[in-house]
Amino acid sequence: MPYRLKASESVPEGIRRIVLEELDSAQDQLGRNGRNRDEAIHEARKSVKKIRGAVRLVESDLGAIYRDENRRLGDLGRKLTELRDAAAIIETFDAVVGKYKDSLQNEALASVRRGLDKSKRETERNSDVDKVVKGALATLKATAKRVSSWPLKSDGFSAIEPGLRARFRRGRETMAVAQKDPTPENYHEWRKRVKDHWYHIRLLESLWTDVMQAREASLHDLETWLGDDHNLVVLRDKLADKNGHYGDQKDVQFFVMLADQYQRELREKSISLGERIYEEKPREFTKNVSKLWDAWQRQPESMKEEQKEDRGAAKKGAQSAGSPTAAKSKTTAA
Repeated sequence: MPYRLKASESVPEGIRRIVLEELDSAQDQLGRNGRNRDEAIHEARKSVKKIRGAVRLVESDLGAIYRDENRRLGDLGRKLTELRDAAAIIETFDAVVGKYKDSLQNEALASVRRGLDKSKRETERNSDVDKVVKGALATLKATAKRVSSWPLKSDGFSAIEPGLRARFRRGRETMAVAQKDPTPENYHEWRKRVKDHWYHIRLLESLWTDVMQAREASLHDLETWLGDDHNLVVLRDKLADKNGHYGDQKDVQFFVMLADQYQRELREKSISLGERIYEEKPREFTKNVSKLWDAWQRQPESMKEEQKEDRGAAKKGAQSAGSPTAAKSKTTAA
């Protein structure tokens, strides 16, 4: 089912349903034999991130249980990320080369690509992937068993307002820090808080007006750009190896120059868009969302169904038109 709350269920019911669905999806991805393993791990990671986003929306109700569950899910996500990084790095390299392909000669930077391919194969040989996947499945199953006992009791907008406001505020704060001190760590922290806010808006998709729909699309773009920025940092760190493991040194230096140029563009776009997304103060933002929530709850079922159809048609139209907000990089999609 869609990753969003429904009017026909309470907030506790909705959160439990969504978390269990994503837990099932992650287990299904990791348990499939014969499927592309990189893609399966990528999809499982997406589900884990969506679960953490949903849990953060009701953090105030969960209390200490939130900290325990978030820690377990965070550890699981990091283990899957370690398996995914080698493939993501190559996808990032290909994205940079693709962006500047018109100004590159054929086979330009091919030595770097071969070096990254070789590194990926070595990483896979040295990693006990089966053990990590087995452990991940055990964690997912154990989490699913605990969901029914989570102390979710609050309902209505008051159940989600604290989490919604807190993560929106953290997004504004981390953006300001990244602007003042643009280190990779600060940009990555901002990206994580943008992702929180994006998941929360997706969970509230049923409240969508044109303004909220535009917000979701903008958050999608911002999260993707910040994700690309982070992937470039990881790739540049990888290429910092001076032993020739990643191709001819001149090729490496030339690629790093292109990556730096791309990163500057990404950061300029991210700051510009972020300033618009976080223009409201947290209290003002949640006050406006509260009004949308109340209006949604008062709607007759026939209108809700009509809006659901309109959302589906709008998404389908955006995808068929090749909208940049409809297409996601595999390295950052969540």
